[in-house]
Amino acid sequence: MAEITQMLWAVGRGEANASEDLLPLVYDDLRRHAAVRMAHESAAQTLQPTALVHEAWLRMTGKSERRWENRAHFFGAAAEAMRRILIEHARRKSRLKRWGGQQRLDIDDVDLAATTPEDKILLIDEALERLQQDDPEKARVVMLKFFGGHTNQEVADALGLTERTIERHWAYAKAWLFQNIRTLA
Repeated sequence: MAEITQMLWAVGRGEANASEDLLPLVYDDLRRHAAVRMAHESAAQTLQPTALVHEAWLRMTGKSERRWENRAHFFGAAAEAMRRILIEHARRKSRLKRWGGQQRLDIDDVDLAATTPEDKILLIDEALERLQQDDPEKARVVMLKFFGGHTNQEVADALGLTERTIERHWAYAKAWLFQNIRTLA
């Protein structure tokens, strides 16, 4: 059995120092996924990949209920944690730009061509939540690829699907998201 999977189970059993022993085993992969994700961000993005990894790690290991079945499950949870951090960061920056957080972004008033990178992340998140309601499996593919920086093969392994299915889901989800974001903006 892989060392990472054994450590994930040890964390789930609440063994002392298991989280501290797990971090060096997964840090490089988490850092690589964060760097891939941050490469899609604007130059104005102030959050760095290292900070993203550290904040995601704290959120994931800070919960008392943390059980990961395997490596794929763990990295899926990491992608979700990173996504939520980026969304919160975008919301915070968007609020600060709009009179110090006193006005909420009205999605109906947003011109997509004139949106800031933070507004685009919020639009993608809103559309992704709608896709989650319509087709959770395709939404999971988007989250793992877009927010987790995983390859098609990694996503296929994580979800127990073929790489060709992931390609079809990704193509469908991109078209679905594009259409929905256009209607939101």
